[in-house]
Amino acid sequence: MNRLLRRARAAYDLLVARRSALFDLALAVITTGVELGQLFDGEPPVGVVRVGEIPAGVIPVVVTVLVGSVLLVRRRAPLAVLVAACAGAAVLVALGCSPGGAPVVVALASLADLRDRRVSVAALVPTALFLLLASICSLPVSIGAWAIGSYLQTRRRYIWALEDRAATLEREREQLDEIAAQRERTSIARELHDIVAHSVTVMLIGVRGARDVLPTEPQVAAETLERVEASAEQSLAELRRILGLLRTSDNGAQWRPQPSLDQLAGLVSGYRTAGMPVRLELTGQARPLAGGLELSVYRIVEEALTNVLKHTDPIQVTVTLDYGRTRLDVTVEDDGSGSDGGSGSGSGRNDPVPSPVGHGILGMRERAAVAGGTLDARRTDRGFLVTARFPVEDAA
Repeated sequence: MNRLLRRARAAYDLLVARRSALFDLALAVITTGVELGQLFDGEPPVGVVRVGEIPAGVIPVVVTVLVGSVLLVRRRAPLAVLVAACAGAAVLVALGCSPGGAPVVVALASLADLRDRRVSVAALVPTALFLLLASICSLPVSIGAWAIGSYLQTRRRYIWALEDRAATLEREREQLDEIAAQRERTSIARELHDIVAHSVTVMLIGVRGARDVLPTEPQVAAETLERVEASAEQSLAELRRILGLLRTSDNGAQWRPQPSLDQLAGLVSGYRTAGMPVRLELTGQARPLAGGLELSVYRIVEEALTNVLKHTDPIQVTVTLDYGRTRLDVTVEDDGSGSDGGSGSGSGRNDPVPSPVGHGILGMRERAAVAGGTLDARRTDRGFLVTARFPVEDAA
């Protein structure tokens, strides 16, 4: 049974693959049959030329069959097929027969279907005149055959245009998917940078402090190392979350809420615990903001404080959030000197490993831009100042 099904399937595939050739064969056979029927319809042909022992009527049949056979190559050389069909019709007329002109009509339609419109129009005029003057068929028949061929050509080109448009849309969709994936990877990379840079810096400072006080104040060193351990555990959890996002097919899934401004006080407190003299000031009417905006502000403050911790030795660091009616201003200012502040160039005295030049500020600017804001980072007379401004909804 399976063998029979495979053979049937193979036969079907062969028919599909050769459907054009089979259609041309059927068209040639039908056209030849119609022409032969028209040729010998009614009275026998008059004035049939006898050649030797060949019976009367054989030559017209041979000519008709030959012309019908030529239709098999109508796709490759439609103009030559039309000329051959007209020549065959002329021979039949010269033999005193009354051809119906079916091969000529099929050849004319094929030419209009398969060749340029100008070529088919140029061939239509002499062909129609020949068929009319030879009393084979009238002008409407010739023009109708040409019109059918032109319609088939127009329809085929329309389908091609639709297929090409569909392919173009598919390529554009794939490109948009790639762009979206690239943006997602960039976002995840930025999250990784923020988490690793913040946590490793805090841990590094804590370990250094513990090492310095270990001989004289072992209890303080132990407490500092406990905070480093807690920070390491938190960082490990964050890294696992990011790696989970990278492994899952749905990168939009979140395993835990993203940081918001409600956690900003805890962030600042963590830096203060690590030894940084930092304070948080809130002015204006604090209110909940969009989740993306709060995340951007949190990450910018985190990055700015991390850079201060890495590159400067300030006496005072101030983080200010000024809630305006339609704008939120965020500043991180330190009074450290003799360093590049938050540029992230890695030239500060506390930074043993140089980091990519300006990567921290670049990341902060990208975050600010994503939230519709701007960011400025510059040296001041006292130290370094990072200012970010974000548009917010009217408080009124």
